[in-house]
Amino acid sequence: WSRRPTVTVPMLPAARTTESLSVPAIVAAASVSLGAASESSTSASKSPALASFLLPVIFSVPRDGAAIVEGLLTDGQVDEIMDQTRPYLDATAEGRDGFSGRKTRRTGALITRSAAARALVMHQTALGVCDAVLLPFCKRYQLHLTQMIQILPGESAQPLHRDRQVWGAYFRDLEPQLNTLWAMTDFTAENGATRVVPGSQTWPWSRKPAPDEIAQAVMTRGSVLFYTGSVIHSGGENRSAAPRTGLNVDYSLAWLRQEENQYLSCPPEVAREFSPELQELIGYSMGDYVLGYFSRPEPAAGHSDTLPPQMALGRMPTAEVTYEELIARRTPSPAAGEGGRQAG
Repeated sequence: WSRRPTVTVPMLPAARTTESLSVPAIVAAASVSLGAASESSTSASKSPALASFLLPVIFSVPRDGAAIVEGLLTDGQVDEIMDQTRPYLDATAEGRDGFSGRKTRRTGALITRSAAARALVMHQTALGVCDAVLLPFCKRYQLHLTQMIQILPGESAQPLHRDRQVWGAYFRDLEPQLNTLWAMTDFTAENGATRVVPGSQTWPWSRKPAPDEIAQAVMTRGSVLFYTGSVIHSGGENRSAAPRTGLNVDYSLAWLRQEENQYLSCPPEVAREFSPELQELIGYSMGDYVLGYFSRPEPAAGHSDTLPPQMALGRMPTAEVTYEELIARRTPSPAAGEGGRQAG
């Protein structure tokens, strides 16, 4: 890596103290490049160097709802992503309402459209944070959406919201989502850097933030903002003369409906060419035992009629969940008692 990543912990309003932690140089070598992918969603956190790097991030994200990792991508890697996605972004119409942004472009299907974006969603740092934030509530997590977001000059601030509201106000006692926003341009206070309300992931949903509780994710090109689905945030107002561009990659619990329908954005004939790890991350896998099987339209001809999604891609799963494992995870331990939280 050409730059040394720095974790900003936490990302707070000016009224509160901001602490910055330097990342050991060894971490740069532990982070996966855009040309490679992690072996699985759980292997990312097994590297000692990477695990050490992730500690301040996985501490800050649950506590504050957000954290910035500076300089995780090189200029060349950002250029590669932009070169591959710019034709689609330039062809995208601006939004139709105040929430999507009347002067904002949102371009999806990046897994199908960009090899560099495919590598980015498998970035070991992102998957390592997902392991810590999401795996307590599921057997596996999934890609929730990919979206290039370009806020044009003159755009007003987006209404503050929680991304988890796509599922309504259900299961508030768990975190269903972990988001990343990769800076394709510098994010400044003037060009619409994302607004975040640190700590609001624990607030009652009826509480509204005061102006001095709202921070902005000011960061340099190549940096990434991690934030949960529960934290209050929004796109900022662009008062500058240039667009602010970010690549949004979100992950969610695999037993929930995805915001971007990957089976239509990446149908089997497209997904068949991806690595098994990426196929399973975008949703061609069982979310848990019997969760997500399919049956072919033609008769089964003596074979099982309940098939794992990987069979639609011409292969078997890399790992399967057994019924015994499912039952074991749904049986509270004696220490937890009947009221203990049950992962899954």
